[in-house]
Amino acid sequence: MSTLTPTRLHESIDPSTGEVIGSYVSAGRAEAEAAIAAARTAFDTTGWSRDPSRRSRALHELADRLAERTPAIARMLARENGKLLAQTMWELHTAVEWLRYSAASALVHIAGRAAEPAPGSYYHSAPEAAGVAGIIVPWNSPVVLLVRALGPALGAGCTTVVKMPGQTALTNALFAEAVAATPSLPAGVVTILTEAGNEVAPLLVTSPDVDVISYTGSTRVGRAIAAEAAPTLKRLGLELGGKTPLIVFDDADLDTVVPTLVASSILMNGEFCCTGSRILAQRGIAGELRGRLAAALEKVKVGPALDPTSDLGPLIDKAGVARVDRLVEEAAAYGEIIVRGGPVTDPDLAGGAFFRPALIEVDRVDVPLVQEEIFGPVQTFEVFADDTEAIRRANATEFGLAASVFTRDDLRARRVARELRFGGVWFNTWGSMSEHFEQGGMKQSGYGTLCGPSAMSEFQYLKTYGSMAPRPA
Repeated sequence: MSTLTPTRLHESIDPSTGEVIGSYVSAGRAEAEAAIAAARTAFDTTGWSRDPSRRSRALHELADRLAERTPAIARMLARENGKLLAQTMWELHTAVEWLRYSAASALVHIAGRAAEPAPGSYYHSAPEAAGVAGIIVPWNSPVVLLVRALGPALGAGCTTVVKMPGQTALTNALFAEAVAATPSLPAGVVTILTEAGNEVAPLLVTSPDVDVISYTGSTRVGRAIAAEAAPTLKRLGLELGGKTPLIVFDDADLDTVVPTLVASSILMNGEFCCTGSRILAQRGIAGELRGRLAAALEKVKVGPALDPTSDLGPLIDKAGVARVDRLVEEAAAYGEIIVRGGPVTDPDLAGGAFFRPALIEVDRVDVPLVQEEIFGPVQTFEVFADDTEAIRRANATEFGLAASVFTRDDLRARRVARELRFGGVWFNTWGSMSEHFEQGGMKQSGYGTLCGPSAMSEFQYLKTYGSMAPRPA
């Protein structure tokens, strides 16, 4: 007889069709407690944290297992969260490469410093793994955003408990199979839990046996995590919401800019923390850019994630469609609707959670479409006069994750970028990321860094050793 209660058994839904494609059991407190205990035991009783060569081999092996499963996982991810198959394939290939970067980093970032700051006074420092890391992963890019934290955590010597989202439960299971097929990972080093409720994540945040939390998600939840983690003073890495401005100056190449602006809105169906949700156009080219962008957005083909002819897949669910549509509808009170977009009513797509791109011109910056993260293919269009106004408008939200500057003037691009309060700024492009360089935000977009040489230090402490030579009599 099954011991599962109805609240623990959940269905996985294909947002392209609304159909059930599988079921899963949601983890709860008991599973979280067992996972934390296993991670603690593995950290305290094995040599995992002290053997960088072993960790490097394990990460390379995990990358191999993930590469073997890339087509299957990418297809399942497209079915579960609605991203186009080409985008989920990119996500899996990127995840494999990021694991390999962490495998190399595990062998490089192992040394501290040594010095004799005074005669006979000797000091050296060495990084040590922080302990057990809790990794909380969102549904929009679950594989690559998991790997972005898991790779550095394992490379640093931590053991891990991963909370993954219920929306991608079947994808999570395939990733867990890759972990299980990696014998170089000792038992307890990686435990993956899929949760539809809210028991696992809070326990990771409050448990004194968890030393680090790496969270990617909304600013609202990030604030709650920071408050709940305060009593244990655990280390936090929070990559939170974003509201990416794309600043287009008069001298920009619009033949390049327009396709980039469209891609910044529809890539990942607009459900991306760096979605290009704000277009800031200098007055001299605003009219032409407005017209060309509107025409391009009207031509975007909405369709199922597995259809190779689709430009834009579905949102995660119909509740998301209703929420985004309500925000656009309310924007008519303070902005001019250039492209209405909205829910798709075509009979062939009616079962899915589809939303056509929207473009709304606004003048004020204190309005919801400018201040709130929409998580859908919706852009605002703002006109500015000069560099000073562009900087003021771009910085006018609480978020500070990413921004773009489009101009042929390299000095202007760098001068403006220096004044932007964002963790990353792109020049004449958008969305370019590399495992070799850090990712992180400012202001209410969080703190801490992932990727690049600094990522591993988020999961380590630096211990200093000192000694004094006997002084001559």
